[in-house]
Formats: sequence, C-alpha cells, structure tokens
Amino acid sequence: MIKNKRLSLLVTGFASMMVLAACGGANSDGAAEDVAADETAGGVLNVQVDVEVATMDPQMATDGTSFEVIANTIEGLYTLDESGVAVPSLAEKTDVSEDGLTYTFTLKDATWSNGTPVTADDFVYAWQRLADPDTASEYYYIMGIAGVVNADEISAGEKDPEELGVTAIDEKTLEVKLNHPVPFFESLMAFPSFFPMNQAFFEEAGENYGTSADTLIANGAFEITSYEPAATTIELEKNPDYFDAENVSLDGIKYQVIKDTQQAMLSYQNGDLDVVTLAGEQVDLFKDDPEFQTIQAGYLWYISPNTKVPGLENANLRKALGQAFDKEYIAETVLKDGSNAADYMIPEGLAVDPEGVDFRETTGTYLEFDPAAAQEALELAKEELGKDSFTFTMIIEDTESSINVAQVLKSQIEENLDGVTVEIEQMPKKTRLDRMNVGDYELALTRWGPDYADPMTYADMFLTDSGNNKGFWSNAKYDELVNSSLDGELSLDPEARWTALQEAESIILEDAGILPVYQKGNAVMVKSNVTGVDFHTVGVSRIVKNAVKE
Repeated sequence: MIKNKRLSLLVTGFASMMVLAACGGANSDGAAEDVAADETAGGVLNVQVDVEVATMDPQMATDGTSFEVIANTIEGLYTLDESGVAVPSLAEKTDVSEDGLTYTFTLKDATWSNGTPVTADDFVYAWQRLADPDTASEYYYIMGIAGVVNADEISAGEKDPEELGVTAIDEKTLEVKLNHPVPFFESLMAFPSFFPMNQAFFEEAGENYGTSADTLIANGAFEITSYEPAATTIELEKNPDYFDAENVSLDGIKYQVIKDTQQAMLSYQNGDLDVVTLAGEQVDLFKDDPEFQTIQAGYLWYISPNTKVPGLENANLRKALGQAFDKEYIAETVLKDGSNAADYMIPEGLAVDPEGVDFRETTGTYLEFDPAAAQEALELAKEELGKDSFTFTMIIEDTESSINVAQVLKSQIEENLDGVTVEIEQMPKKTRLDRMNVGDYELALTRWGPDYADPMTYADMFLTDSGNNKGFWSNAKYDELVNSSLDGELSLDPEARWTALQEAESIILEDAGILPVYQKGNAVMVKSNVTGVDFHTVGVSRIVKNAVKE
C-alpha cells in the first residue's frame, strides 16, 4: 500500500470535499481578504453533493463532483478566480511566442504531499498519459482541443506518447508546442484533465491509486484524510505545505453525499451542513430565506437517443420524442431552481462572438415543445419503420431531481405520442455512465458541463469519432464544419468559425441527434457565516478553497 507521508503523521483527520465541473463566467458570494489574519476564521466547511465521486484520477475523471474534489487537492498551471477567469496557479510566469504556437511556463516552488517537488516532468507525464490510448481516458480528445502538437496522432495510435508537444526544459520550465493558436488555451490549463501527476507515486500505487486516502497525493490547498470509492462522506484537511497556505482560511472540508433534498435541508437546519443544493418543493419552501440564492450553471441536460437501437435510427421518431415534452414546465414547475428550458445545444452565457454577443443571441431555437408537430413526426416514423407502437427504456441516475424530471418526461411523452411507451430504470450515476460508455441503453437522461468558454466544448462531443458521442449519431456535414472550426481553415477566421458552429448546432438539433431538456440552474443555501464560495458556469463549477467560515 502506498502511504502519503503527511497522512502517516496525522493523528486525527477531518474535513471533506466535493466537485461539480468547468472554466468561464461565474457568480460568487464574495471572497474575504486577508483571511490568514482573521482569528475568527477556520473550521470545517460541510458541503452536500448529490452524487458520489466517480474517481480521484485527474486524467480519468469526467464528472463535476470528481472534478471539484480533485481541484481541492491538486492544482495545475492555472486556476479560476472568484469571477471565473483563469489566473496563474502553479505557473509563476507564462511566455507566449508571437505566433501563439509556443507557451513556456515557469513553475512556482511547490511540493507534493509525499515531500517531493512539483516539476515540469509531472506535467509531461500527466499529459502524455492523458493522450495515450492505452490509458483509455474519455477526455483524451481535450489534448487535441488544446491544439498540442501530435495529440490527435497519439490518441489515434499513430505516434508514441513521448512525441507529444510538451517538454520539460528543466525542473521548473515547461514548454508546450501547439499546431495552431488556441484563444482559450490558458482557460484549459485550469481544467483538471491538465493537472500534473507525480509519476513515482502514481506508478507505485498502480491500480490502487485513489482507492483510499493513503493512495492519493496532493499539491493543493487540502489533502484527503478519509476516502474510499463511492464513499458517502469525504474528509479533507488543510495542506500546510500548499504554496498559498497562508491564504487558505478553512481547516478542512467535509463532503456528504445526500441525494434527497428534504434530508439535505434537515441536515442544513440542524447545522450539519454549510452549503446545500435544493430542488423542487424545497425551493418553494426556502426561496425567501436570506441564505437562499440561485446560480446559473452551464450544464445542459438532454436525452441521448442511442441511434443503434432499432427505431431510434429514425430521425422522425427522435424528433417526435424531442417535441413531446414541455421544457418550461420541467424548469419552472418541477425543478424551480433557476433552470431554463433548453431549445438549444449551446447554453446561454457560455461564450460570446468576436463582437462580444452571446452565442444564443446570434442563432435560433430548435425542438420546441409542440405536441401536434411531435405526433405528425411520429406518424411519419410509423410509416417509415412499419410499426405502430414503440417501447423504450430510459436510464437515469438515482437523484431526486433526475427522478422527478424523468417521471414528467415519461408522462408527457406517453400522453402526447400515441403508441409510445417509456420505461424508467434508475441507478447510481457511475452505473449510468458505465452503461452509456458501452452503448448498453436505449434512451438516457444525461448532462454535460462545459470545460471551457467556447461553443466547441459542446460541438466536438458529437463528432462521429468522439468518445463522448454516446448515442452514435453521425452526420458528414456536421463533422466537416466542426473539424474545420477545431483545427482547420475555419479555425483561422473567427467570424466564419462562429457561423459554422451555428450551422453545426442547427444540423444536430434539426436531426434530433440529442433531445435538449433544460439548462441547469442551482438553487443553493449557504450559511450566513460562510463567504467566498465561488460558483462557475464553466470548468470546475464550484471552488471552495477561498471560503471563510466565521
């Protein structure tokens, strides 16, 4: 078993943590200044999450909760400030060549929790591992999104990981070579997939990495003192060797997995929680409370139809499903947490065009609730498929909000589509993800949180060969537009690229490749004695390391 040197010295451990996901505009309830000098600050911040941490491996994580917890313990070159802007973390200095193709990062003096220094080699190892197809990371493609030389060829098995365009010039100097300029490159550096990893520790832990507190390593504000896979409680303690420890007020964080919002609010009222997320009836009960607030999130919830399932290869049947449920009712009556009906793929507030205008203001809407149009599309599908009835199972995760939304989707689809039956199968989020990863599903209620502030964070998901294209939808014109906008001719023309991504969105939604439901809002309660919890619409969606608990 691998033993973290610091953890072996701890007599007691407390504090817990959690993660949500992503990198751009944000809301904050205010970070306190000079917290190190505030003698009343400190203590453990108790935070509720509604799903378990799936993995603590930064190169393997794919979900928001995992990202949040990882970001509390490991930091990369950049992090997000209170307004969601990427700012240097481990990067002491960043030099960019005039052509935008070479980034040279000088690292700060920082230490891993096993006593070894954080070096440029830690980034080289982590990045090569991410791109390596043998790692089988679902986020392998993001190295190509970042434009790193040879990333796509390595992921395709055409070149060795050692040929990735990242080099340790010396212990404190990291050089990155890009194929083309990437305007959001520094924002990507705040995303957990790009975080470093201590090679010696990771390889000694082997398959046991992240299976206990002793098999985890940290260079960030906190260290995990209590953890096991699928744990309902995760405890973190302040890392005294963190390079910015003097500005960390909290003694620790304690994450508690509570899926039922009523139970979560009882814990909050009893003083066992400082931060909690609400939905449904709990929102109505507490929306006038001074500790209540709503936060717009970048997450898009949608139904993924598996186009390899008989019937769902038919575009008219998918269109019928996508227009048969009332998104506004779901957002405003079922969730009540600030969520918005989503007649789109690219969320509001994600990215702006070269003139500074939000993407949603520059394009149309699709698959709007229209029972008559839905039934008309269904009749066409019946003729094309030679069937009069269809039954599909929709897999969902076992959280209160997912269950409530799924029940409405089932009811309205069956009411508005003659001959269509939807059966619901609920399961833990990790199981849902595992099922989707291998295509073992028919319909899935799923979500995606943006990793960086650009429409591409959604558009590239549905390329024919994307590992995130869980429904196996494919369209040649869509692929052409997105690939060219990613690293082809269109990538060099900001205005033409924007227009192409608008067209790409219209192609997938007019073909009902995915069926959008809502853009998530978060209704949260934060204790009045807590400040500095930062909420973000992109990247790591919540950062608590700057929180102050009086």
